[in-house]
Amino acid sequence: MSSTSPFPDLAALNAELRPKWGWFVALGVVLLLLGILALGNLLAATLASVFFVGTMMILGAIAEVIHAFRVKGWGGFFLLLLSALLYGAAGILAFADPALAAAALTLVLAISLIASGILRIWMGFRLRPLPGWGWGVASGVVTLLAGVVFLLGWPVNSLWLLGMVLAIDLAFQGVSAIAFGLTLKATP
Repeated sequence: MSSTSPFPDLAALNAELRPKWGWFVALGVVLLLLGILALGNLLAATLASVFFVGTMMILGAIAEVIHAFRVKGWGGFFLLLLSALLYGAAGILAFADPALAAAALTLVLAISLIASGILRIWMGFRLRPLPGWGWGVASGVVTLLAGVVFLLGWPVNSLWLLGMVLAIDLAFQGVSAIAFGLTLKATP
């Protein structure tokens, strides 16, 4: 007997996930609270994002420089070093010109949100036989729409829009995880 479900044994999946319903709810509460916090100060949320990314890029550049010198005899030393220097320069630019970095990150984030939204919608439909699957689809639709809003407003409103969409996305992911977890708990 063949099944069209992406999960061959839905009862086993439900049995595996149901005892973990509390983890979904806990994750949802954390994400919802982070979203509310970010919504409280959109500029701070945007700047925090820019400075965090800048810091990670600088740390990544340092690691790449060390790596370049560690594999110096390999023959790709100058390419590795150039890559590290460019990565580090981008990280420094985030601190030197946060507005420009926010605009660049807004564009990258818009594209990422669109892709992530499509993926969440697809995953939600894959869970369709399970109760609460629609919450995953709803989360994906909101994420997809957020990415489109980013593109439409770019670059004029990237300082506050970056923080706003981050806050909204976190909040909706939180609500989605809470709803899914509570649905798992209620499912026999």
